[in-house]
Amino acid sequence: MPDKNIAVIGCGYWGKNLVRNFAELGALHTICDSSPALLESLAAKFPGLKTETDYRKIFANPEIKGVVISTPAVTHYALGREALLAGKDIFVEKPLSLTAAEGSELVDLAARLGRVLLVGHILEYHPAIVKLKELVDKGELGRINYVYSNRLNLGKIRTEENILWSFAPHDISVILLLTGGILPEHVSAHGAGYLNKDVADITVTTLAFPHDLRAHIFVSWLHPFKEQRLVVVGDKGMAEFNDLNPKDKLLLYRQPVEWIDQKPVAKPQKAEIVPIAAEEPLKLECQDFIDCIASRAKPRVDGRKGLKVLEILNACQASLELGGEVVEPGTGPTNVFIHESAIVEEPGLIGPGTRVWHFSHLMPGVKMGKNCVVGQNVFVAKAVNIGNNVKLENNVSLFEGVTLEDDVFCGPSCVFTNVINPRSHISRKNEYKPTVVKKGATIGANATIVCGHPVGKYAFIGAGSVVTHEVPDYGLVYGNPAKLEGWMCQCGVRLEFKGKEAHCAACGKNYLKGPDGLIGEK
Repeated sequence: MPDKNIAVIGCGYWGKNLVRNFAELGALHTICDSSPALLESLAAKFPGLKTETDYRKIFANPEIKGVVISTPAVTHYALGREALLAGKDIFVEKPLSLTAAEGSELVDLAARLGRVLLVGHILEYHPAIVKLKELVDKGELGRINYVYSNRLNLGKIRTEENILWSFAPHDISVILLLTGGILPEHVSAHGAGYLNKDVADITVTTLAFPHDLRAHIFVSWLHPFKEQRLVVVGDKGMAEFNDLNPKDKLLLYRQPVEWIDQKPVAKPQKAEIVPIAAEEPLKLECQDFIDCIASRAKPRVDGRKGLKVLEILNACQASLELGGEVVEPGTGPTNVFIHESAIVEEPGLIGPGTRVWHFSHLMPGVKMGKNCVVGQNVFVAKAVNIGNNVKLENNVSLFEGVTLEDDVFCGPSCVFTNVINPRSHISRKNEYKPTVVKKGATIGANATIVCGHPVGKYAFIGAGSVVTHEVPDYGLVYGNPAKLEGWMCQCGVRLEFKGKEAHCAACGKNYLKGPDGLIGEK
């Protein structure tokens, strides 16, 4: 029996499966989740498990040698880094992180500290994929010309990551496995968000490899049926992996095309069923982590493999944001401008078309969308989230906890706070109050937004104002303290109401005042 020295952080949608497997393998020490009810439920299924709601206690426990991170993807980098620095071996669910820079830092840190880093690309442990890799390596399919993969389902629909990041890592990892780990020369991705315009529900991705090898990946969580299928086309044969087939998951078609009189002739063949071991891929993956902790060997899917998948995902995301333009993995968005005097710390994510001007400073973890403008001497604190088409004029300060949605305008020298009662001699970093500025809002020059007060969509804050209360959608506020003085159209023109209705003469939009006094588009 292995030592019980593994903890699982994140025990929900997928984490509960990891909990089950590590418990059945006799290696599970502690489970950690923010939901006490979930922990209680799992502990009842697996008696003897320790439970914890504070992940920091996991890192501080010397009895725990390996940590499994099955939390939302946005947390993978921070939790993985903290676990490695605490001396733990880590198993990080896919994707390794959200940027190649973050992933590279984790890989380098694990190597420097001599820690195990396994990335949860589970299909590389699937007996059918292992067998398919053997067939390819033995030349059973000849030279690989084309790979097609689709992963379709109706839900689980997510808002923190799009379908590309949720589903496609599985397919990318397998395609890299079959092609020997060679990165594609370029990628292109098209997609659309129908449930949430900022989160793609479907994507179609093309990967172009050397020697004319091509791969297509179609992923969707808006499909009326579930399908997980991979087709590999070679010049001597074809193979089909169907993960939803309960019995015959891997089929082989030999010599489907023959050349007769110098012309290709299709020769349909009866599929050969390729026998595979009846083993659960996740259990094999978990066992690999246990073995690597004991032997200090490299996992089947180590950090370097996870980083390659991440580089391709980043390129695909850049292509998606550029409307399907061709992107080379590793190059990132092709038209980001950062002035030589600006400081943009890694890791961070800056969307295509964004410009960062003189003497501005973006701290680690900043996420900024496409087509933004960062003026001179702007400061953006760590982990600040900024949407698309945001304008930050000169001398703006955004402190930790601020979120700016799409199309927000911040006038010169406006500033946000993040603590209500600061003292120089008292640390209040755990008391930061978040501030959200919603889509299309305008903040005038020298205005101050006191933390914890959201600013509504298309709101307008006058120059020099001090905001101490929530600002409603379309609200016009000014003064110190700022007070509601009227209403603004989306286009930035003040509305004049006649009774409960207003018509914008500039853009033609109509508005209606509700019973609570707030307005909305008619």
